[in-house]
Amino acid sequence: MKGNDEIAGMFRLIILIGFVLIFYSCTEKPYSECEGVPELVGTATVQFSSLESELSKFNSKKELVDFFGDKEILRDIFFSRSAYPNDSAFINTLYRRFTNPAFDTLTEETLKVFGDGSELKKSFDEAFSYLRHYYPETKIPKVVTVISGMENDLYVSDSLIIVGLDFFLGPKARYRPNMYEYMLQRYHKDYVVPAVILLYGISEKINRVNTEDKTALADMISYGKAYTFTRFMIPCIPDSTLFGYTKKEAEGALANEDVIWEKLVGNKVLFETSHLVKQRYIGERPNTGEISASCPGRIGMWVGMRMTDQYLKETGSSLQELMREPDAAKIFKESKYRPKRK
Repeated sequence: MKGNDEIAGMFRLIILIGFVLIFYSCTEKPYSECEGVPELVGTATVQFSSLESELSKFNSKKELVDFFGDKEILRDIFFSRSAYPNDSAFINTLYRRFTNPAFDTLTEETLKVFGDGSELKKSFDEAFSYLRHYYPETKIPKVVTVISGMENDLYVSDSLIIVGLDFFLGPKARYRPNMYEYMLQRYHKDYVVPAVILLYGISEKINRVNTEDKTALADMISYGKAYTFTRFMIPCIPDSTLFGYTKKEAEGALANEDVIWEKLVGNKVLFETSHLVKQRYIGERPNTGEISASCPGRIGMWVGMRMTDQYLKETGSSLQELMREPDAAKIFKESKYRPKRK
């Protein structure tokens, strides 16, 4: 994922040792059981442009040059113009890509999944309506959708969002991004808007953090705040969609939250500053083997979200107050987060 310095990010989000942990059959609970969702007074409308069909209809390289003429960010950042030695090499490569018969297949699949884009636009409108509800000063960006030929998935800035829809076609797509299967779980049509909103939640303009605090707890809380933020903008979104977990993984994490917590405490993770240690619990991995082979990766982010959710309940703070609080240790302490054995 590529974006600018304001709001951007790369976006490529249990058992005790010797025992087999059973994941209980339980219903995954959405955010706060969908309680406390505010009634919106007004709604936001994004300016939405679908460029999928245009990219598959070039009859000459000049048409491609003209197409990019007034789309500098799309050309220079999303399609990585600087990665090519000159303009000629850039245009030649993209022209071959867009006129390849395989691109027609990709276009057909994209149109089958996303149609005319009206459902996606509606999801963006709803998310930005909530964002403007909580942050009235928010500028509503323009949203542009394209087929990138697996070049890029997202670009997010204050004024422009670009979505490479071909990244989000789901498990039945003929062509899929070149990444591990556990990462591909996030790449389906329902994840587009959460991925964008999560980048807003990570942005330092909204999410204040203490950059001097290098502990795992600080990272967990920072990401936790971003995920809590996202759930306010997309009420009732299940954890499986938000984190890109399978339904079984999401249900298992919730059912065994106490065991996960015991392992984090027992392994003395919270106040660890080692990048390697933090990577094991927060970084991209198929699972968190230090807890169990069945525990999904990035579990530290999930626990961080549980902490920030609990902080809101315990303190009665608003979302804005949570996002402005840079002290991770304070949030943890006042959350009184201590999941009890079930």
